[in-house]
Amino acid sequence: MSNITIIDYGSGNIRSIYNALKRLNVEVKVSSDINEIKTSDALILPGVGAFGAVMKNLVKYKDVVYNHIDDDKPLLGICLGLHMLFSSSQESPDIKGLDIFNGSAKKFNLPPEYKIPHMGWNTIEVNDTTSNNTTLLSEADNNYMYFVHSYYIDPEDKNIITAYTDYGGKIPVAIGKNNIHALQFHPEKSGKAGLNILRKFINTID
Repeated sequence: MSNITIIDYGSGNIRSIYNALKRLNVEVKVSSDINEIKTSDALILPGVGAFGAVMKNLVKYKDVVYNHIDDDKPLLGICLGLHMLFSSSQESPDIKGLDIFNGSAKKFNLPPEYKIPHMGWNTIEVNDTTSNNTTLLSEADNNYMYFVHSYYIDPEDKNIITAYTDYGGKIPVAIGKNNIHALQFHPEKSGKAGLNILRKFINTID
């Protein structure tokens, strides 16, 4: 049986992810214990809150996350958990992210008719034109997903982008490379389509 852990580093949104996985009859635990996290077959990096404050809480788990990735074990980042995989965020310019991918999270700069944060349901366009790792999103093209965010990712390597949405323009909302997957939207709040993405993540675990 796979050992799946949601890292509890003081961010919000953990309970809804936990409940969604339980609906899939998946054994999952929530833990802040580094030794326990080290033994996990898969990690989920949730995130709700301010980039700087959350990164300060995540610092003590950085090596665990890096080692997990180096061991080729699956990692899923959600919302702010996506932003933290990058070098930085305009929300907290002096705070360094995990820097797994080059790039940053940038604040929306949109005409007044677009509300910030981008909140609610929007469709995604799966990017299957490259050799990206789109395993999780293979059935998600044009599906509605639930969003809550004021910042969006701007990766230097566009080849890692696995999906976009349209909100005042085409913006990246998912990435994938090897064993790393991350989503701007909340699959745990996105109905059957979101649960299907979580199921596919579970299926990547050896």
